[in-house]
Amino acid sequence: MADHAITRDAPPRIRSISALQFTAFVVLAAIVIASISQVAPSGERLANAAPRMGRLVARMLPPETDPAFLWRVMERLIETFQIAIAGTVIGIVISLPIAWMSARRITPVAATAFLFKGLVSFFRTVPDLVWALVFVASVGLGAAAGTMTIIVDTIGFCGRFFAEAMEDADKKPQEALEAIGASRFSVLCGAVIPDALPSMVNTALFALEKAVRSSVVLGLVGAGGIGQELKVAFDLFQYRNASTIIIAIFIVVIVMEYLTDRLRAKLA
Repeated sequence: MADHAITRDAPPRIRSISALQFTAFVVLAAIVIASISQVAPSGERLANAAPRMGRLVARMLPPETDPAFLWRVMERLIETFQIAIAGTVIGIVISLPIAWMSARRITPVAATAFLFKGLVSFFRTVPDLVWALVFVASVGLGAAAGTMTIIVDTIGFCGRFFAEAMEDADKKPQEALEAIGASRFSVLCGAVIPDALPSMVNTALFALEKAVRSSVVLGLVGAGGIGQELKVAFDLFQYRNASTIIIAIFIVVIVMEYLTDRLRAKLA
């Protein structure tokens, strides 16, 4: 009898769904299946590509070790890192007031909060390569276009998460400061930022890590950095040079991820 009561009271294994939910699930499944069938590579195509990939890898080995070329790669890597650092730092500085203006219940001008949220969403929605093409057309080839791209990308990334961190900050210190007549800016500096700072630091480190990877790709469209050297190597069929650059990029990204992980662990 007790076992029967337990069985009767137990929740169902599969929750019932409405007809609308079932229809939505079927439509979603159909979209996934159609997408896979139309754009995913077939087994035959992968089998045909394997020998060509093997020949390409063979042409990329061994990596180029000419000292003059390695020095040029090092210079490009330094430029890539400079693009990432400068773009991230400037983007973070600009993100702070934008996040404040778009954060609910914290913004000093509530009527315009949606405008700043829309700006952040716009910056985040447009892909990096599109921004890079826009800035290359505006300011010309080189690192300046890459730095401007990273700035916009950082604003889109940090602006959103900074605003969320500010909105999630503890309300009691804010209410205490407001009760004694503190201004919105004083509440921001005295209560919101101190509570949201750990989350904002983590976001900033992720933004830097993301910027290093993005700045590598930006060079493919002429926005400076090591990506530009990689594009030249492939365009001129210098595959050994390309493999050296890819290995250098891999090392830089791994080192950057290691350093940011250590910093996050120390700040946790």
